[in-house]
Amino acid sequence: MSQSRRPSLAILIAVTAVGTFTLNAILPSMPGLQRAFDTNYAVVQLTLTVYLAGLAVAQLVYGPLSDRFGRRPVLLAGLGIFLAGTVLCVLASSIETLIAGRLVQAIGGGAGLVMARAMVRDLYPPERAAAMIAYLTMAVVVAPTLAPVVGGFLDDWLGWRATFVFILAVSVVVWLTAMVFAHETLLEGRHQAEFASLFLSFAQLLRNRTFNGYAFQVAFITSAYFAFMGGAPYIMVDLMGRSPTDFGLYYVIISLAYISGNFVTARLAQRVGIPSLVWAGIAVALFGTVALAVVEFSIGLTPLTLFGLMSIVSVGNGLSIASGTAGAISADPRRVGAAAGLAGSMQIGFGAIASYLAGVLLADSAGPLVVLIVVCVALSLGSHVLGQRRGPDRLAP
Repeated sequence: MSQSRRPSLAILIAVTAVGTFTLNAILPSMPGLQRAFDTNYAVVQLTLTVYLAGLAVAQLVYGPLSDRFGRRPVLLAGLGIFLAGTVLCVLASSIETLIAGRLVQAIGGGAGLVMARAMVRDLYPPERAAAMIAYLTMAVVVAPTLAPVVGGFLDDWLGWRATFVFILAVSVVVWLTAMVFAHETLLEGRHQAEFASLFLSFAQLLRNRTFNGYAFQVAFITSAYFAFMGGAPYIMVDLMGRSPTDFGLYYVIISLAYISGNFVTARLAQRVGIPSLVWAGIAVALFGTVALAVVEFSIGLTPLTLFGLMSIVSVGNGLSIASGTAGAISADPRRVGAAAGLAGSMQIGFGAIASYLAGVLLADSAGPLVVLIVVCVALSLGSHVLGQRRGPDRLAP
């Protein structure tokens, strides 16, 4: 493929970031939505959990669809669905309508997450793909970093609905830009039977030890982050008495830490290798979770210690998620789209469960959330140990 016809990193960042920005932008508004719709926090939590669940299910379909029909048409269709869901959220007059709109948003937003990774893997071999995914993730993280800040300010000054108006305006620009610059990357090797035999493709991947080791590792360590994302607004606003804006500003610490982990991954992936970076990431995350538990169950967490220690976990995530993702989608060269979809679905699906558990378990302290985060990181470690116990399989070029 000529350089001029390759989709730029900027457009891959944009189509991914629109979904991740939308996921996080609503976080500071969640306690306020509880009051606006006269409901409880567990119901409001569904605006996050349903979004994650929608992303998980959508990614199962987008990967094989793109293996059959190409990356570009699937991406553009998904962005169109996302726009429709955002309009529904803007017009929502009940919590049920808002939840439904979030589901439609997620179904559309999943296209960008899967297609950006698949497009990178179409263009680069595994180790280089890990570095490119890390660079992509590093840049994309700016969106969810800014999202709670933007959402917090908009909520404080104009109300929660203004956040969705802002998302609508941004997503229209992204969709139009993608129509011009998101060139096709799957120029050969399309598989007509791939979508028709959707579940067979997934069954083949789930019998692949390399895929399982990396995909489950990524899913569990990501769940630690989503658990935190689901419980931290309640802890900050309701238990610690801080404002939505305060939450958004503290959240920047988490994202900067994640960016730093991805930067290290991008610089070292080709030199050190995927398995070593995953081991390093898990070790750092485990240290952060243990420190979090020690502080919570001894002297209690403050906003600074809560976000500061969770930032250590985020560094570990930055080291291991991009590397593990590249390992998972490189496990079977004939099913790159399906592997990207299944791995992404597992990652977001497990995260949805973790975020829901965080909302249900929280009461009058951060203790249940801390325990949940520790369990998620421990399961990530176990998954990688099982995946590597006979030595890592050689990844497909």
